[in-house]
Amino acid sequence: MSNEMDKDRVLRLLNQVLEIELAGVVRYTHYSLMVYGYSRIPIVSWLRAEAQEALTHAQEAGELVTHMGAHPSLAIGPLLETQKHDIGDILRESLNNEREALAVYEKLLAEVEGKSVYLEEYARRMIHAEEMHLGEVDKMLRKPGELESVTGA
Repeated sequence: MSNEMDKDRVLRLLNQVLEIELAGVVRYTHYSLMVYGYSRIPIVSWLRAEAQEALTHAQEAGELVTHMGAHPSLAIGPLLETQKHDIGDILRESLNNEREALAVYEKLLAEVEGKSVYLEEYARRMIHAEEMHLGEVDKMLRKPGELESVTGA
């Protein structure tokens, strides 16, 4: 294993994180607008907090790109409108999108592990955040009293 970091690959991954997280801002904001029913207020609050967290993650990835002397992407990740606005559908879409982000953070960690302490710590912290979020959403998708994970996690 080479101890030298592939800077171009790391920058591509960081820009991919930036794009995915910006898409998350848009997606969670959209979801928050489409919630109706008795439990609207707490779910909207949670979705808007997720949008804010995604913005913070995007900003942090962009700061790392510029820290490394490169230009942050202006693109936004894919935004697919499924027209499914049931809370369960929204949460399942959220799981899929969070898994995509987690996979990129895991690739970043594999790329920088043992090569850059600050990037390794960043990737580990983001993996932790994504895994915690996946666990939260998994619990939200369970029926009351159901202990077993709906995602098999």
